[in-house]
Amino acid sequence: MAIAKAAPISAGDRKVIFASSLGTVFEWYDFYLYGSLAAIIAKQFFSGLDEGSAFIFALLAFAAGFIVRPFGALVFGRLGDLIGRKYTFLVTIVIMGSATFIVGLLPNYATIGIAAPVLLISLRILQGLALGGEYGGAATYVAEHAPRNKRGAYTAWIQTTATLGLFLSLLVILATREFTGPDFDVWGWRVPFLVSIFLLGISVWIRLSMAESPAFKKMKEENKLSKSPLAESFTEWKNLKIVILALFGLVAGQAVVWYCGMFYELFFLTQVLKVDGKTANLMVAGALILGTPFFIVFGSWSDKIGRKPIIMAGLLLAVITYIPNTPVSVFNGLTHFANPTLEKAMATSPASITVDPAECSFQFNPTGTVKFTSSCDIAKQVMATNSASYTTIPSAPGTVAQVKIGETVIDGYAAKGMAPADAKAADAKFKKDIRSALDAAGYPAKANPADINVPMVVLLLVYLVILVTMVYGPIAAALVEMFPTRIRYTSMSLPYHIGNGWFGGLLPTISFALVAQNGNIYYGLWYPIIVASATLVIGVLFVKETKDIDIYARD
Repeated sequence: MAIAKAAPISAGDRKVIFASSLGTVFEWYDFYLYGSLAAIIAKQFFSGLDEGSAFIFALLAFAAGFIVRPFGALVFGRLGDLIGRKYTFLVTIVIMGSATFIVGLLPNYATIGIAAPVLLISLRILQGLALGGEYGGAATYVAEHAPRNKRGAYTAWIQTTATLGLFLSLLVILATREFTGPDFDVWGWRVPFLVSIFLLGISVWIRLSMAESPAFKKMKEENKLSKSPLAESFTEWKNLKIVILALFGLVAGQAVVWYCGMFYELFFLTQVLKVDGKTANLMVAGALILGTPFFIVFGSWSDKIGRKPIIMAGLLLAVITYIPNTPVSVFNGLTHFANPTLEKAMATSPASITVDPAECSFQFNPTGTVKFTSSCDIAKQVMATNSASYTTIPSAPGTVAQVKIGETVIDGYAAKGMAPADAKAADAKFKKDIRSALDAAGYPAKANPADINVPMVVLLLVYLVILVTMVYGPIAAALVEMFPTRIRYTSMSLPYHIGNGWFGGLLPTISFALVAQNGNIYYGLWYPIIVASATLVIGVLFVKETKDIDIYARD
């Protein structure tokens, strides 16, 4: 017996859906606090490492929460299909909120040593597990309440919650910075994490007021619930092939566009273009205010023209405008309007490193256990820290690295075999010589606030957010419509969280590693370009339109 088609949404249902969305805003707020404060977290919990490695380690700890998200999707997706959407919501919000609050109390590296980063990453994993169970439930719950011709519009509200959660975290951080002043980096950073305990209380109260999904209740009454959602979703080919297609034909590309337009641009402004954190956060917050309504716009349009055309158009625009050094390159535009002095220096005084390629390796230390000793690695690390693009020129085996900035040449050094005191002295001299040469060639140590064209930077950031809304606004409805009700929570959660947790969540770390390895500040963009291009091709060729599917007839 098919599940009856949902009636037009009532005022009571709207209130429940609003409550679900609001609770999800709080949950994303908790999760994104870490990303926004990654640089400070690096100093607090990875202070035993060098500056570059500490920042990358912090990004990896941020990514740890994403890596475990698919496992959270399996655990909580199964519970959602077995016992219901409402009770699963309660578990995820309590885990997320509690872990976030504890981060605010956690002693730092200076106090308890290596136990600090270990505990921090453990809490990040708990957050990732909880978030892995959140999205599929929220999207399924809202879609199963919505009228057939409004699923895109109503699930788009769930899509706004990630942006609103990030925006809320930025507002709290900015307010705390103003209140604590210079103490923010010392102890003020803890306040946004501690405030989450109040958000947790509100969210639990909201979740307790929610009613169960009518589709789930109907299936339970008819005794049609899946007895083994995991086996049914992933061992039966008819369902597994849809999971695979959802991942590679929709979610992977959506994920890299989302994280490129919501996180990488903030890292790019602060870490590469050296815009001060407050200014960068304000510009990103402004772009979020202007761009977020387009989630609803594109979600609503997808009810009329389809999910697939809008998502594919967003991927195509992203691929075209991410490509560096073209007339429409959005990240070249950010450099031009945020730090024109750096742009001019790269054009008029190009830099290069002449090295023996055999002694070069990745330019960061994610474990914190290996120290750079080769002249190539040392030279590239120092140049990357100073946001100086360079080309690599191969030289004869055994040659010590040589850096050229404009017409100035600086000889590198190899630290292997040197006494610690000598290595420290050589490192200080080399960094000073590089910085002096960069200064002489016009490379700025920081972006000059007076040179930042704020309206144009915000406009470009809004464009990046609009790309996010195109690929993300309709995708919840598309994923819900691809799977039957009995295994919907489990089936849609896994591809969503593999895509967003792995392909998207690792984007900042992978992109900065590529930049450090290659030397070009735009080289990291090739990761999202390649993933989005692959998804575009697969999606266009193999993904079918879903907007007219009756999800209540799929049990």
